[in-house]
Amino acid sequence: MTSSQPSKKQDLPPTAWAVLGLLSFPGERTGYELKKWADSSLRFFYWSPAISQIYAELRRLEERGYAASTRSGPEETRTKRRYGITEAGRAALADWARDTAEAGPPVLKHGLLLRIWLGHLAEPERLRTMVTDHMERTRGELAAVREAMAHAAGVPEWSFPTLALRWSERQHLAELELAEALLADLAELVTAGFPDIPSPSDTSGPSGAGGSAGVPRQATGDAPTPG
Repeated sequence: MTSSQPSKKQDLPPTAWAVLGLLSFPGERTGYELKKWADSSLRFFYWSPAISQIYAELRRLEERGYAASTRSGPEETRTKRRYGITEAGRAALADWARDTAEAGPPVLKHGLLLRIWLGHLAEPERLRTMVTDHMERTRGELAAVREAMAHAAGVPEWSFPTLALRWSERQHLAELELAEALLADLAELVTAGFPDIPSPSDTSGPSGAGGSAGVPRQATGDAPTPG
């Protein structure tokens, strides 16, 4: 196994630490195998980098002496390069994993909610379809999480990944509950009368200023929430 000389610890992007984390488990793996493992573990609670990103990070890790690779011999029909973590890499990863100050808050980018936020531009039934489609996808993801948990069950080296998968199972169950509540909210909004949104140029209420008592307030230039 060959690698460059270990260098001083340098800042790395989270994806690099995630790839190095995949290498921290027993055995050596190809970039393709790392991608498959990321798809069956990391994507349920973080994200799964593209195969091109994985190879880019592997090169970066090798340059820093955190990973090393070996090329397969002539006995294999296709030449493969397998990667493993070095002692310097394991020490750096352990330091990073213990640094809770760098964990940061969770980041939520919910594509469905962005469209619900723009619901005044869509029909109520279309919004309901979006939510039900999202629930169907979530059920599929939940099944995949449970399949990964079953695969990891009983393997001592995968005890902590199993905890992360168990959290992901709960998160998907909570997502289904939130979606059910969102459907109820949409139904209530439709029952109350789906609001007609005035044109952007019409910012005055019936009284010519901001509306009068008993008349729903119309939006002006202010944001709908404080901030």
